[in-house]
Amino acid sequence: MVLFIFLKVYAADCSDGVLLELRKHLPKYYGVWSPPTAPNDLYLKLEDVTHRFHKPCIMDVKIGRKSYDPFASSEKIKQQVSKYPLMEEIGFLLLGMRVYRVHSDDYETKNQHYGRSLTRETLKDGVAKFFHDGFCLRKDAIAASIQKVKSILQWFESQQQLNFYASSLLFVYEGSSQPTTTKSNDRTLAEKFLGKGQLSDTDVLEYNNNFHMLSSPANGKIETPVGKSLSKMYARHRKMYSKKHHSQTSLKVENTEQDNGWESMSQEHLNGNVISQLEKVLCHLPAGCREIAEVEVRMIDFAHVFPSGTTDEGYVYGLKHLIAVLQSILDS
Repeated sequence: MVLFIFLKVYAADCSDGVLLELRKHLPKYYGVWSPPTAPNDLYLKLEDVTHRFHKPCIMDVKIGRKSYDPFASSEKIKQQVSKYPLMEEIGFLLLGMRVYRVHSDDYETKNQHYGRSLTRETLKDGVAKFFHDGFCLRKDAIAASIQKVKSILQWFESQQQLNFYASSLLFVYEGSSQPTTTKSNDRTLAEKFLGKGQLSDTDVLEYNNNFHMLSSPANGKIETPVGKSLSKMYARHRKMYSKKHHSQTSLKVENTEQDNGWESMSQEHLNGNVISQLEKVLCHLPAGCREIAEVEVRMIDFAHVFPSGTTDEGYVYGLKHLIAVLQSILDS
């Protein structure tokens, strides 16, 4: 089904306005590829949505009131519901996040267990954590994210062709004060290593439960096997990407550092790096004091997409509630 979606949406002769509009919300598709050593393994070549960011902050959110499709067995339904009983009420589930902390120059990560621990009462603060950089709440990134999600909502409200189950939104925003750039090296790993038959030290080949991923932070594209979860692919990409962007050590900060970023400046900073430190603080002020944030919100995970003649009410419900939560964070 994953391959079907991309082939249909990115077909050269596609003239369906609904599918053409959907392209705007998906990672770019660059075809398929099979490694010479495993010609029966088929990989999708997809855009690496994080590649233009210096310090990408990433969040994966599963959307919809049901995480199982209409053909799921009763056992499967029971299993999925037990993972997060609030899914039907809330309409979305935070599967994980990775947030750049400015003052410590490292990342804080949260996995799916964190998302499943969120209740009605803690949901707002749980999502807000993704937009806090250690100094302040990145309201510019929240505002930009809301507009992106609203655009996706408009598409869902305008179409009755497809229903999505257990699909996700991938959020990415720039965590550093450096402007994002488009990298010139835009070859896929398939093109880079096809003739060599081997990987360089900066590339990773992972095997996990028959899941194979070939990825590189230097390129704007990544390969993922057909039929496998894109969120898992991005999770592994984030793990590998962290090797370039420092460790994923959990954030541990004294209260004085959280309350006052200036107090975290060490004597070393004052002696030779005070300007850089000040720039970090000033460049991470709330909305109104900085330009519009660099943000991407893309739809991923299409293993359970089905033709339909009705509006995808479950997905629409989830998007609307997510927008409401984001707006509440922005207004608070």
